[in-house]
Amino acid sequence: MLEEYRIVGRRASEIAASVERAVGSGELAPGQVLPPMRELAARLEVNPNTVAAAYRTLRERGVIETAGRRGSRVRPRPASTARGSLRVEAPPGARDLGEGNPDPALLPPLDEAFAAATRAYAERPGMYGEVPVDPEFAALARAALDADGVPAGPMAVTSGSLDAIERVLVAHLKPGDAVAVEDPGWGSLLDLVPALGLRPVPIPVDDEGPLPDAVEEALSAGARALVVTDRAQNPTGAAVGAARAADLRRVLAGHRGVLLIEDDHGHAIVDLPLHPLAGVTDRWAFVRSVAKAYGPDLRVAVLTGDPVTVDRVLGRQGLGPGWVSRLLQRAVAHLLTSGAVDTGAVARSYGERRDALVRALKERGVEAHGRSGMNVWVPVSDETGTVARLLGAGWAVAPGARFRVAAPQGVRLTVSPLTAADIEPLADAVAAAAGPLRPLNYG
Repeated sequence: MLEEYRIVGRRASEIAASVERAVGSGELAPGQVLPPMRELAARLEVNPNTVAAAYRTLRERGVIETAGRRGSRVRPRPASTARGSLRVEAPPGARDLGEGNPDPALLPPLDEAFAAATRAYAERPGMYGEVPVDPEFAALARAALDADGVPAGPMAVTSGSLDAIERVLVAHLKPGDAVAVEDPGWGSLLDLVPALGLRPVPIPVDDEGPLPDAVEEALSAGARALVVTDRAQNPTGAAVGAARAADLRRVLAGHRGVLLIEDDHGHAIVDLPLHPLAGVTDRWAFVRSVAKAYGPDLRVAVLTGDPVTVDRVLGRQGLGPGWVSRLLQRAVAHLLTSGAVDTGAVARSYGERRDALVRALKERGVEAHGRSGMNVWVPVSDETGTVARLLGAGWAVAPGARFRVAAPQGVRLTVSPLTAADIEPLADAVAAAAGPLRPLNYG
């Protein structure tokens, strides 16, 4: 409690560090109100501007938030607390539908791909000073992007989608800037934004993706970036259709200075067409990971965008890791050229399980969402109780708190571990745990 912790320091950096230490140690709890700036300045015998600067630093780092006359308080969920920690551990005998992993049976074997990559390496080892993007991998990725109507642009390779998104955000934004994010949305992104000192602005979604009116409102209010999941949105399964894409492009056309980031992590596991938004704004980035179709541990994502954005990403990457292993890039290129993944079969497999579960739930009066990908989102009125009751019935699901900012409560079920025989028992368990609900607009 604040009464038990004495904030110290004479300079803004010292005061900010004192508060940050207390938050990290738990001496200042989430939601704890901090002293008014003038009161703390008098206590520390410093100028109020010094305390104001310290509080500003803490806000930019995502440690505290300020709510007008209600003052400044420790963030309810500090940026150092990962939403992934809000998980339910499946006890022995329970089925785990909460991790969000792909079905291992649908992932390709990697031995031949890595053997081919190492044979090429033996003939010509990778060295410093080479281009960071393997030419064969770049050509394959570019051809796929061209086929999907993604505008031409330079290429970069990152260690997964989140790495790409972080690099793009850092390339253009400064602490305190607002970023429009889907709500409910990807928990890792919702953690990343405040961890970078940025301010998330929640955008409601429906089965077609972000709601255009909400996007317009956020951008008009000053949001400097928008992150959109094109297909297989996590956790709702939303996919941006042609009409929604046209609406969003019209909104973006009125805000050309906004940074647009598109995440197409569902590529190769969905059979719905891509309707990209890229190219409407002056600054844009399009990210496509191989994680869901080829394996999360490959850690390879391709990034394209406008020349300024990609150049900044490559320049900063060169000062850090340098490049993503070209051995990995060549292995992925082999997987692509060898047809190691039957994308149509993968999409059908996930689609059959997902659609069957959504249908079975609706037959039981339970509203469910899952237009694409491997997840089903079920709005509920009592998230904690639903999770607990399902766990008691032998099913571990992901609590919606991992994915929500302001959206109503819900739970996420990943269908990749399910068989056809699981659908009816699971639907019965969800119906019993959640109870029949009136249709909820989770936007």
